Amino acid sequence: MKKRYTHLFFDLDNTLWDFEQNSQMAMRKTLSHFNLKEKGIGFESFYDSYSTHNKQLWSEYREGKVIKKELKRLRFEQTFKELGITGIDPLEMNLFYLTEMPFQTNLVEGAREVLDYIILRGYSLYIITNGFREVQLKKLEMSGLQKYFTKVYISEDIKAPKPSQKIFEHAIKSSNAKKETSLMIGDDYQTDIIGALRFGIDAAWLDSAYSIQTISSQVNNYSNKVYALREIVDLEQIL
Repeated sequence: MKKRYTHLFFDLDNTLWDFEQNSQMAMRKTLSHFNLKEKGIGFESFYDSYSTHNKQLWSEYREGKVIKKELKRLRFEQTFKELGITGIDPLEMNLFYLTEMPFQTNLVEGAREVLDYIILRGYSLYIITNGFREVQLKKLEMSGLQKYFTKVYISEDIKAPKPSQKIFEHAIKSSNAKKETSLMIGDDYQTDIIGALRFGIDAAWLDSAYSIQTISSQVNNYSNKVYALREIVDLEQIL
């Protein structure tokens, strides 16, 4: 039976690499290194504040409103200001945190299983990610994911973050893929799914809270197909 897809494009964070768990582990090590507990700062309050500022800054980064260095500094600087933390260099803390991140190697449940399954079936696998180049490549290396992927497309290199059509176009052309036989798999509705659909390729949305009935009404403006995955291993049922 002829395969519907030949080229599979994966997001990395929270699609294959467990960003939520790994980020918290790296942050715990970071707060310990900078002795924040002795300053009366608890992990939960710090991480909640940091996550809020980080999410907003990443949105601004994708829109071109802040540059990489500003994002790295501001996400900690704004957290320090909110919590009344003084005497720590935000860029120094950011560097320690990012250095620790790739050494946390937890994967999304079922990720390695599904990659083993689809690589044996002859698909070509690629990564499309918005993360920082030096961190994303190290994550792939340290977690053992690197071997599965032919190429890694990073927004920082291409100067176009998802959901920009430019990064999808670059990935399709560079991999000699065809739109009609390409599938984007990701967890972020706007950057991964809407980005892919706008460009004109099918998408599989990893989100346990949604059903295919729920998302059908949200994507009916696009002619391409979208699948709902409650867990990453559900991808096997599509391929």
